[in-house]
Amino acid sequence: MTQTTPAASAAPLTKPQDVVEAAGLPTGSGNMRPGYDPRLANEDLAPLRKQKWTSYNIFAFWMSDVHSVGGYVTAGSLFALGIASWQVLVALLVGIVIVQVFTNLVAKPSQRTGVPYPVVNRFLFGIKGANVPAIIRGVIAIAWYGVQTYLAAASLNIIFLKFIPASAALLEPSFLGLDALGWISYAILWVAQAAVFWNGMEAIRRFIDWAGPAVYVVMIVLAIYLVSQAGWENISLDLSSGEPLDFWASIPVMLTAIAIVVSYFSGPMLNFGDFARYGKSFQAVKRGNMWGLPVNFLFFSILTVITASATVPVFGELITDPIHTVERIDHWFAILLGGLTFVTATVGINIVANFISPAFDFSNVAPHRISWRMGGMIAAVGSVILTPWNWYGNDQAIHYSLGILAALIGPLFGILIAGYYVIARQRIHVDDMYTMDESARYWYRGGYNPNAMRAIVAAGVPTIAVAIVPKSLVFAGVIDAGWGSISDFSWFVGCGLGFAFLVLFERLHPRVPTLEGETRGVSDGTAPDVLEGYPDTATAAIAVAEAQAAAAAGESAAETDAAPAADHVPAAAGAKE
Repeated sequence: MTQTTPAASAAPLTKPQDVVEAAGLPTGSGNMRPGYDPRLANEDLAPLRKQKWTSYNIFAFWMSDVHSVGGYVTAGSLFALGIASWQVLVALLVGIVIVQVFTNLVAKPSQRTGVPYPVVNRFLFGIKGANVPAIIRGVIAIAWYGVQTYLAAASLNIIFLKFIPASAALLEPSFLGLDALGWISYAILWVAQAAVFWNGMEAIRRFIDWAGPAVYVVMIVLAIYLVSQAGWENISLDLSSGEPLDFWASIPVMLTAIAIVVSYFSGPMLNFGDFARYGKSFQAVKRGNMWGLPVNFLFFSILTVITASATVPVFGELITDPIHTVERIDHWFAILLGGLTFVTATVGINIVANFISPAFDFSNVAPHRISWRMGGMIAAVGSVILTPWNWYGNDQAIHYSLGILAALIGPLFGILIAGYYVIARQRIHVDDMYTMDESARYWYRGGYNPNAMRAIVAAGVPTIAVAIVPKSLVFAGVIDAGWGSISDFSWFVGCGLGFAFLVLFERLHPRVPTLEGETRGVSDGTAPDVLEGYPDTATAAIAVAEAQAAAAAGESAAETDAAPAADHVPAAAGAKE
């Protein structure tokens, strides 16, 4: 095992986590092995002792991510692009399959090592350099956490106004741009989300296992009700507006729809390793992704367009916002059920997409001071400080602030994929991601890998230009609106450039170790499966090496037999309990 500094070696196994957790709450489920530097590890960031999530848990994760007001509006809006319904469905299916493929790619390093997204980046960006992608992703998540909470608060406002008419008086007084009723609804949801999050990943797993299917049930009931009111003969799956496009003119629109789907999922796709690490096996994660992405998303999209189409004959206009649809039904039960459902849906996507990520990301910056819970609460407080209600309706504010940060998701993704699959060849020395020893494999230069840092700049600058310049010229009236759709492809541009630049820089000046011929403590993603009784390939490799060493030393066959080897691996080596 790699040498560590004396301070790191003397650190108690769980002390770094203990000093930042509230009394009486359970600590994380990571295995703090001897020698892990407290400046890099706590029980939330250490490799997991057990990986228990099944395919259904991953499937439910994607249901919570898809079944939201934003997902509903996004899917519905694609049917109004001026192309035929079958072309929209093809675009949706192609886009979501692309998401599935890339999600599987980013899931593997975390599932095989049992560590979250910001820690995985250490093998590539360096022990300190990994904070750069973590902070970028964390800031994006904070901004959208506030936006989603604000949207859910709007749903809660409807319930208050319907059942407590006197609450309308709270619409007059305001503070920092938000009325008193809005503050009350925002505070209720802020506390509710924090309560679910505070109880840990298992509580979150149970919540999303229930929330995703519950939203589906209500969506189906809403669709059946509206169709019964409209009559099936009045339902059209073609919601396109304006003159229909011919086949060749529709191709660029289809490509734009594909890009929109991929961009919509780019955030949770980048840090999906935060969830994949809990998967029982990589195969279980892939099965969950298959059911949760192409199958689930396609069915949800069809359900969405049926519901939206029924609003035309029932209400006399096309409504693509489910909150407004429920509000127009004007029945107390519909408003109560629909409002609570869409609150639940928004809370679900907010926790999985915008709460978990900054929790791990900010904890990664200073594990000995910031726990996973504290990282999440930093994000929650930050979401209020940003007052999202003041800038969410301003297209230019979103365009220039979040647009720049979001444009970097593509490059970060491309760099990680190139680093793991092409450069490191799926081999990571897990323990070396938790040491500040300057002679360790991932220290590079002062804790930063120059090649990865150069790749971020080289890929990020042109990607930001692609994301910002075309739409800026459209706003200025310099170019036609159609050219602004180029910005929708910024994720693909960034991903391709990040991949290419890292491979180029590593070919010219190799930095990332390939670990050829090494097995002890190495997580090998090319291995077909993990040995029974071990949470990851690195731990299994340690156990095998120790068993072989014991056999070579002449221990008895009973003590060195391969089957009970797990019983002889020290707890610090990571055997499952």
